[in-house]
Amino acid sequence: MEAVAYSNFRQHLKEYLRQVNMDSEPLIVTNKNPDDNVVVMSKDDYDSWMETMRVQSNTYLMNKIHQGEEEFSQGKGLVKELIELD
Repeated sequence: MEAVAYSNFRQHLKEYLRQVNMDSEPLIVTNKNPDDNVVVMSKDDYDSWMETMRVQSNTYLMNKIHQGEEEFSQGKGLVKELIELD
């Protein structure tokens, strides 16, 4: 994860925001006071992260995922070819 000083971030805000969105890589913005440091990430990445957190905090869903992983590792799963539509 790249880090940039706040003053540099402010001067090149548009370029850094474009970079964060294009690379899907968060950016640490540092300040003199480490308590004021922040992380900038794209909205799509944030939404994805929040959905992952919701799934991981749902005991029922996580149990179903683990059950499916266990069944697949025991050879009880099916592998199917994907059909590509034109």
